Formats: sequence, structure tokens, C-alpha cells
Amino acid sequence: QVQLVESGGGSVQAGGSLRLSCEASVPAYTINCMGWFRQAPGKEREVVATVDNRGHTTYADSVKGRFTISRENAKNSLYLQMNSLKAEDTAMYYCAAAPYWRSSCNIVDHISSWGQGTQVTVSS
Repeated sequence: QVQLVESGGGSVQAGGSLRLSCEASVPAYTINCMGWFRQAPGKEREVVATVDNRGHTTYADSVKGRFTISRENAKNSLYLQMNSLKAEDTAMYYCAAAPYWRSSCNIVDHISSWGQGTQVTVSS
């Protein structure tokens, strides 16, 4: 089981920016697909963005053009740059990794490892 540790959450006003980081306990190049999910109170966990080892990225429509996912395998790390934040982005954000054999990870069922979560709160 891969251990994932997030950091970088916090409170910000609408229009502001935050950068989330996630460090994996294993070499990141051994993980094909990694991503960020979020869960707001009373809602289901949803995918925000994913990136595979070839650098192919996917984004939820709600964050396209505002969020950027990236990974730095040399540091076993995954990042999420969030700009132009909106109140509806408020949620617990989770770093996620799929099993090494899975090439996609854009649904909850694809995920085998989760971080503990980091809270993002955007005030309007």
C-alpha cells in the first residue's frame, strides 16, 4: 500500500490561489496514474484532476482552465495548482494513486491508495 501525505490546504478568498502537494512513500515512477479528488460536506467524492506517467492529464469540467495538475517523479510528488478559486471549490481534497497496472484513475473505484486529506476553504 502506498502512503500519501498531502499538504498546502487552507483558507483563501474567492479569486485567490492555493497549491496542494502530495508526497508518496514509494518512487512515483512506479505509480502509473495519480490524481486529486475532493469531497464537500453531504456530497460524494469526485475527481478533480489526474495525471499518468506519460504526463497525460485530465480535468473535471468545473476546474478546467483554473487548476493545473503536475507530478515530479524525482521527488515522488504530485501537485495541484489552484487559481481563481471559487466558493464551490470548498472541500476536503485527497491525493490518490491507482494500482501500478491501472492506466486511468478518474473514478473512485480505480483508486487503491488515499491520502488523509487537506481542507480547502474559499470564502466569497
